[in-house]
Amino acid sequence: MIDQDKRHAIWCLHNEGMEAREISRRLKVSRNTVATIIAQKGRMPDARREDKIRIDEELLRRLYDDCDGRAQRIYEKLIEEEKLPIGYSTLTRLLREFGLGQSRTSRCDRVPDEPGAEMQHDTSPYVLTIGADLTRVVGSLLYLRYAKMRYLKFYRAFSRFTMKCFIHEALSCWGYAARTCIIDNTNLARLRGSGRNAVIVAEMERFAAEYGFTFVCHEIGHVNRKAGNERAFYTVETNFLPGRTFQSMEDLNRQALQWATVRMANRAVGKARLIPAKAFEHERQYLIKIPPYLPAPYRDLPRSTDQYGYVAVNGNFYWVPGTARVDVHALEYGECLKIFRKRELLVEYRLPPEGVKNAVISPAGQPRPRFRPRHRLKPTEEEQKALNAVGEDVEAYVRFLRAQKGIQTHAFIRGVYGLYQKMAPPLFLKTIQRALKYRIADLRTLQRIAVLHLREGEYELPLVDAPQELHSRESYREGCSTDEGTFPPMTD
Repeated sequence: MIDQDKRHAIWCLHNEGMEAREISRRLKVSRNTVATIIAQKGRMPDARREDKIRIDEELLRRLYDDCDGRAQRIYEKLIEEEKLPIGYSTLTRLLREFGLGQSRTSRCDRVPDEPGAEMQHDTSPYVLTIGADLTRVVGSLLYLRYAKMRYLKFYRAFSRFTMKCFIHEALSCWGYAARTCIIDNTNLARLRGSGRNAVIVAEMERFAAEYGFTFVCHEIGHVNRKAGNERAFYTVETNFLPGRTFQSMEDLNRQALQWATVRMANRAVGKARLIPAKAFEHERQYLIKIPPYLPAPYRDLPRSTDQYGYVAVNGNFYWVPGTARVDVHALEYGECLKIFRKRELLVEYRLPPEGVKNAVISPAGQPRPRFRPRHRLKPTEEEQKALNAVGEDVEAYVRFLRAQKGIQTHAFIRGVYGLYQKMAPPLFLKTIQRALKYRIADLRTLQRIAVLHLREGEYELPLVDAPQELHSRESYREGCSTDEGTFPPMTD
């Protein structure tokens, strides 16, 4: 658009007799534009559109309420029902002008970025390839807003106790804590309410007070209130996870710790090219220093030892020194398990890797306990491998058993394996084929099927090859002169 001053200059030069070509050359304006301005006598043209569509504000507000604020649906109703050929971009502009373009919840407050004022915590689920398996994990991330320091760790499951252990680990690594921790409205820390009306669980409130900070829930829908944390998770997905392999959960967390506290801490971020490690050195004077003697969070798990001296914790069995059955307290920490009796520490164990179940754990460097735990699960992987190697019908029968409900699957498979060891392979295979055909899941019925095959003559017992020295044995010479015995008839 040519401004008014240049238009006036073109008109004046034209009145002084200068040709349009010369005006175009001097003022750097095309000759067509010069001709148009001369025709308009140097005045600004009237830019009002004759076909401009006007929409009543009351109509637009009514449609906004009827369509729950969905601009696409409002656009359709204007075109189809009101017969107004309006453009979508024009509609969105009008919604903004009338104050209808914002979401129904007000925008999150803009809080100044002050050193030592705020940290943010959140979790995010992922499905990662760990070893050779796809594993569901939960990533937990703590973020210092001013210094942009991160602490990242992954868990198979995330609970209130896990949240306490993670925050303790992160703050102990930094040695400092901010005054406020922004979280979403998770029930891990929130008792009831939401946003500014949220009531924090008393347990979590006491936990935060030990470190000198308070939990604050942002308003529902205001995820930008912890935008730094959300952006940090985006960096995890685009920078940490791609191109890396993880052999175990320990390997995953080892790489996550190095990436968050070393690599990203010394890498310039943002338009200001801020280096988090250097910013953290400046922010330390404003943060709350964590006392070095602050105890790690734990949970008390009352237990009783079985007759072999074991206690069960999280699906694993830990041996307790002594011979009597006693009541103990198992204190579970983030990395270890301590077992007390009458305030006396009996034994301390390091927790096994995440995902390990049904393990029997005894003190390192001492003789292995003689007995196994009473309630330890007895899997049948070896029995299943042996049965699957017999044939496809047996493998299909094992799959059938594993899919059944209402039976003790492992005990039944062990029973089937016992029959396999007692029977000749052809008889066992015929028995299993019949059981699979009629969908039988009863051990005594399997035995009767085997007896039925023998009665009907479908299977003959194989002859046993006698060794050559049999006739020379004294027991054989004594027995060969006696009368042949009779056997009672076979019954079910």
